Amino acid sequence: MDGRKMSGREVYVLRLGHRRERDKRVTTHVFLTARALSASGVIYSGDKDEDLERRIRSIVDGWGGPFEVKYEENWKKVVDDWKKKGLVCHLTMYGININHCLHRVPRDRDLLVIVGSQKVPKEIFQLADFNTAIGNQPHSEVAALALFLDRLFEGKGIKEDFKDVKIKVIPQERGKKVVFQKDEGSARPVSHKRGHTIIEA
Repeated sequence: MDGRKMSGREVYVLRLGHRRERDKRVTTHVFLTARALSASGVIYSGDKDEDLERRIRSIVDGWGGPFEVKYEENWKKVVDDWKKKGLVCHLTMYGININHCLHRVPRDRDLLVIVGSQKVPKEIFQLADFNTAIGNQPHSEVAALALFLDRLFEGKGIKEDFKDVKIKVIPQERGKKVVFQKDEGSARPVSHKRGHTIIEA
């Protein structure tokens, strides 16, 4: 199931102020979470990071898409342009608890979800249509994004159907089974060790 198909709108994530060395792991996890939970793509500002973009595009190439990743130096232009067509939701522990404000987010408008890194500019709080908190206690931005997207798509955002998939996990009660899509032909196990099966298809 795809939350985007269910809602009929685009949801993008804007990662503010990425720092190439300090944030590379967390920003990667923000992007992977966005992809797994049906966001259409991610935009990031701060340091231009070609290695980060390459890693995410490599995952999309192997595990399927569509999913867009792009860099924009001027985050304010991204927000201003987005507000011409949709709404902006800023995830912050200083905002209104998600339990009390999510119902106000229209289901038929494109949405830009802002996730901070270094200190968030005060202007963001004014530009955002919604300042939303996943609780008002310190927490991870990755956890905040995951919970927000899951609630936004009403629990149906965990995306299962990706296009142009080359690598796929076959769910198992025990062990691991991974299918690699190659040339046409019947699938065959290429290794099997201690309950872990890798199959070429």
